[in-house]
Amino acid sequence: MDVKPREPFDPLAAVRKPGSSYCDLLLAGTVFQDIIFTGLDHAPEPGTEVWSDGMGSCPGGVANQAIAAARLGLRTSLAAAFGDDGYGDYNWKILEKQEHVDLSLSQRIPGWHSPVTVSMSVDSDRSMVTHGHPAPLTASDLIGTPPSALAAVADVEEEPEDWVLAAESSGVKLFGTVGWDPTGQWSGRRLEQLEHFHAFLPNQVEAMAFTGKDNPWSALYALAEAVPVAVVTLGAQGAMAVDSETGEEEWVPSLPVTAYDPTGAGDCFGAAFIMGCLAGWPLGDRLRFANLCASLAVQEVGGSLAAPGWGDIADWWLRANARKERQSSQWLRRFAFLAEIVKDVPPTAQRRATATIAHLSDA
Repeated sequence: MDVKPREPFDPLAAVRKPGSSYCDLLLAGTVFQDIIFTGLDHAPEPGTEVWSDGMGSCPGGVANQAIAAARLGLRTSLAAAFGDDGYGDYNWKILEKQEHVDLSLSQRIPGWHSPVTVSMSVDSDRSMVTHGHPAPLTASDLIGTPPSALAAVADVEEEPEDWVLAAESSGVKLFGTVGWDPTGQWSGRRLEQLEHFHAFLPNQVEAMAFTGKDNPWSALYALAEAVPVAVVTLGAQGAMAVDSETGEEEWVPSLPVTAYDPTGAGDCFGAAFIMGCLAGWPLGDRLRFANLCASLAVQEVGGSLAAPGWGDIADWWLRANARKERQSSQWLRRFAFLAEIVKDVPPTAQRRATATIAHLSDA
């Protein structure tokens, strides 16, 4: 049987300028080998064995967002160290050959083994066990002078890396993320570094810890004083944001779905929000689209496997409109902006992956 090749869909075609940068989004970080178990009745207890309903294996860590962005049509470049073991081989091939992520800024490191994370999904939440060693090269070592790019994602640190400052000075829009601070200090020095960023996207716990506020709304307003675009994600309650450049302020609820595995959903949200920013969408549509992509992700085996492509988004839109009684739904009205976009998505557009440790010919 002949299989039609995937047709790329470019969501930025209407705003691209002739001769514009090849790279839409630059990412740097650690690629993990993710092994994901889903549908666990309960967490494992000492001396017991637990069977899961589902299992997936895929590139994880920063690869979650790189793949999510690439499936949404962003020209994505990733700077990361890869081990020279079997996991490193697999992750490199999946990213470069299957997901079409540019790895020209990445390097294989002889003798360094790939970090591994086991993620277990129980009651719509996750627990993780990770093993790895620090990479022998920093992101600045890998990137050097940053390539021309529309946007980049970087952690908000007490002292920005050289590549982050170089990217900012060259006009790249920086989108900030932050990991959990196990020390509980949540240094105010990190918050001061938001002056280098275009946007900051913490979850509500991180936002309140950083700002010292006791509720996410107050935390959002505090962040909006420090960065042009402040976003606070609220889990099942959706997301809210302030765009000081446009004067917009929005809260958008999540879609009412049953979460199967939340692994990587935040990365899908971030990639989709960045895509909407680069496309020039209104703030509400950016949040709605990001929520949609995260909602589509949590209904499947998680991580980069679950990140939706434009084919999945078009499928959702067509299913949602298939029944006449749903066509007047308030949910569909909120997503009416997708109608003009989805009509240009080809039937064979990128869709999410299904492979685990498979040969590329099986993916």
